[in-house]
Amino acid sequence: MVAVDADNQSERGFVRPDDYARERAASAMPPRGELLMASCRAGERLAEGVLEAYQRLSGTQSAMRPAYLPAIDFAFSDRETCARLDRDVHGADAFLFQSLHNPRREEPIDQHLMALLVAARTLREWGARHVTAVVPYLAYARQDKPTRFQREPTTARLVADLVRSAGIERIVVWHPHSALARGFFGDSLVALEPLGFFLEQYRDLDGRSDAVVVAPDAGAAGMVAHFSRALNVRSAIALKRRPVAGEAQISEVLGDLSGCRTAIVLDDMIASGGTLHALVRLLVERWDVAEVLVGASHNLCLDAAYERLQDLHHRYRLRELVITDSIPQTEAFRALPFVREHTLAEHLARAVNAIHYEQPLTAIFSTGPVVGARDTLQTRQTAAQ
Repeated sequence: MVAVDADNQSERGFVRPDDYARERAASAMPPRGELLMASCRAGERLAEGVLEAYQRLSGTQSAMRPAYLPAIDFAFSDRETCARLDRDVHGADAFLFQSLHNPRREEPIDQHLMALLVAARTLREWGARHVTAVVPYLAYARQDKPTRFQREPTTARLVADLVRSAGIERIVVWHPHSALARGFFGDSLVALEPLGFFLEQYRDLDGRSDAVVVAPDAGAAGMVAHFSRALNVRSAIALKRRPVAGEAQISEVLGDLSGCRTAIVLDDMIASGGTLHALVRLLVERWDVAEVLVGASHNLCLDAAYERLQDLHHRYRLRELVITDSIPQTEAFRALPFVREHTLAEHLARAVNAIHYEQPLTAIFSTGPVVGARDTLQTRQTAAQ
């Protein structure tokens, strides 16, 4: 808050706009307070990557390194979660980083979620002015409605209620599974969409008459439609059903696939890989697609997906899988020769910067190039040799 000189006030207790503007312009403190980055243990690597990107984007002339509190959560001997701060956070604009699903650690998603809530409440109780959670992979977003004919809760709404109760004003996520998340979280949700990222990865296919982008289900149809129009390629959508839980069947793909040599499959996540496996097999066996390129925002690093991806690469012409580090990737997935991992550090650093300085995010996250992305055309040519 900007302190205005009482001598410059026309009436006691009334702040004149001109005086306030001058005082604010003379103040070095951003309007939301001191920038503070903090992390839970599972989100420490994520926070360090964003901090490094933030400093790089700030430029060499900037000597103002954001304050950083790493791994503020811990567990008692009975594994009960607690958090502790090593410095004063009063008046800070705090950004709390957490990986809700971290295959590199033993703790389950539930414990990571609890750590986020406890850490956020700690920051608020000890004086942080604002708390923004940075959670690239929004766990529980898939539970946005009960399965048809099943007595299940809408757990995504419960998580949104818990996040608000913990004192989190905003939550920054990358490509949430369901658009219903906006309804649960309201205007506190900052959803970074992946369209620009995917367009940059496949820019070399622009206008290719022998390429088609395929949505594996209705949930991905909207993004695929925008991608198709922006890149001027054909689009199609798979008809998927689940006869039993955990099993995907794809009987048909709606769209013109005649003469297509390259198929691009875009989705929000790879869990067990069942849907992807069924779709790629169908594309190769029925339409004799020469190469399949897959882009996914989140890879959960499950063993079943590892086996299916290997099978698709060796038997069904999967040439490349583009993923992000929204979930910390295991060494096993990183070692797969056809996997290309891209970091979200700069995307998240730009989001933090925009929120901290109260700037719109729309202009930042457009369909422009992604800094630091690899030359995917060269990568695919090398893989094909």
